[in-house]
Amino acid sequence: MRPGTVVLFAAVLSTSCGQRATKQSFTEVEDEFIYNSLAFSPVAATSAGYHQHQGVKLDAQLDDFSPAGLDRQRNFYKSLRYRLGDAVSGEQLSPEDRADSLIIRDQIELALLELNEIENFRHNPTVYVELIGNALFNPLVLEYAPKPERLRDIIARTRKIPAFLEQARKNLTSSPEIWTKVAIEENQGNLDLLERVIPAAVPPDMRLDYDGSAKPAIEALHHFQSFLQDELGKRKQAEWRLSRDLYGRKFRFALETESGPIQVLRAAEAELKTVRARMLELSLPLHQKMYPSHSNHSDLPAHDHENRVISEVLDRIAEHHARPDTYMADAKRDLEEARAFVRAKNLLTLPGRENLQIIETPEFMRGIYAVGGFAPAPVLEPRLGAFYWVTPIPASWPKARIESKLREYNFYHLKLLTIHEAMPGHYVQFEFASGIEPKRQCILRSIWGNGPYIEGWATYSEQMMLDEGFLNNSPELRLTLLKEELRVVANAILDVRLHMFGMTDQRALDLMEKETFQETEEATAKLQRAKLSSCQLPTYFIGWHDWLGIRDGYQKLQGAKYSLRDFHDRALKEGAVPLPVLARMLNGEPRGETRSK
Repeated sequence: MRPGTVVLFAAVLSTSCGQRATKQSFTEVEDEFIYNSLAFSPVAATSAGYHQHQGVKLDAQLDDFSPAGLDRQRNFYKSLRYRLGDAVSGEQLSPEDRADSLIIRDQIELALLELNEIENFRHNPTVYVELIGNALFNPLVLEYAPKPERLRDIIARTRKIPAFLEQARKNLTSSPEIWTKVAIEENQGNLDLLERVIPAAVPPDMRLDYDGSAKPAIEALHHFQSFLQDELGKRKQAEWRLSRDLYGRKFRFALETESGPIQVLRAAEAELKTVRARMLELSLPLHQKMYPSHSNHSDLPAHDHENRVISEVLDRIAEHHARPDTYMADAKRDLEEARAFVRAKNLLTLPGRENLQIIETPEFMRGIYAVGGFAPAPVLEPRLGAFYWVTPIPASWPKARIESKLREYNFYHLKLLTIHEAMPGHYVQFEFASGIEPKRQCILRSIWGNGPYIEGWATYSEQMMLDEGFLNNSPELRLTLLKEELRVVANAILDVRLHMFGMTDQRALDLMEKETFQETEEATAKLQRAKLSSCQLPTYFIGWHDWLGIRDGYQKLQGAKYSLRDFHDRALKEGAVPLPVLARMLNGEPRGETRSK
């Protein structure tokens, strides 16, 4: 057994009413949820560092979307729902186990909601396209075994692609136009992996094996491309919006917050006005400095005055940006600058490992990661490293589109992106989480962690770094952060209004471009992202505000003993629990304390 491999010897489920012959402890239920859920998705298991399950080599498998495979998942989660309830009702759980039980409960409900009602496997071709990309890409870049063994895993998965895509064709009954369009674009990335990227890594003695598996896989991908264009694309289109009922239920289970979607919408729309007023206050002296012979537009109506002054200042700030060929290098520079600042200010305990790489976003993931993203190190093998993805700017883009992207991610905004995704944002957060004990809690909170906790920390980190004086309290950077806050507000408004209230594309673009000062390229990409996902965009707004509130409560509780470093370390050591739970943990429920329900 190689290092990091976990083998689970799970008991066999009884077929009698979905119950076991003997009652399980909560720990047994948690272990069963973790490892069986990973086994249902071998591709995700590779990303997590889980390689063997009950004698099956997961790295050589693809996920099973056959009717029988989907039924196995439904039956498992229905059974586990009851057994979790039994285990929790009869035990005195520690605060940490109670937090885990909430996460498991909500993940079960999300899984059943997807399998029984949302059914992306019937309508979203990107599910299949992105899964293939991850199945091939992760063994290529994650060094969980010697390279020849990983290449054999890739070859084994490649052999399974034709049958996998045939099942996808049978499952897909209809698709929204935007989902089909993105799947076609991302599928080109899979073809590039098989035709160019992987062959460059295959040694001569394995080339015959690889070519034998790749040729039918490439043919199947081309056939699937034709299916997407000529068949699925011409059928009656499915609806990408969730209904009010489905959205409300998914929101509750996915975000695990004390506010419902309507409350979040109202709070975000009120915040929009507040942030714009702060931006105007900061922009007026900058406007006078940047345009000394220019009117400050005080003769305009209030809203137009705000828009004109703020826009002109942001336009001037946006002129300071990278070139397409220096974009990646600038991100690497910003990472080192942020790391040095965190260390100098002693803001938190920095990771002991140097396992972060900055790489280009894989092509098969650029539909939803149009700007960048973060892929944490495998939770079971953190030594393998994490990736900060930066999406390159295609040379084939028209000059105006390139300029729009560079203006949006200018000198200041690229620094905020790097803080968010890497330092001290997601990278530091997941490094802390990898040290949680016991290991079952580490795995659960790293893979199925709470979205507002995760995205809230990263957005909170941006503000915290500026509050501590990053970049010498630059007013240009602060105004860019306020623009980022407007974007976070717009994210929440978009998601709720698009799915629950039928917001049109034009109104969505107007909100982003005219009310929150986003460049056209950014607004267009965000609208696409909003149509590809649901209940993810509000995590930033909810999480940012909750992190600030938790910090304020902790500071009041600690009084003179309070330190920012201590707060960060304690909160991050808990991992991604629901934020209302984190607040209780930090305010009087230390690790290891046991209370009755």
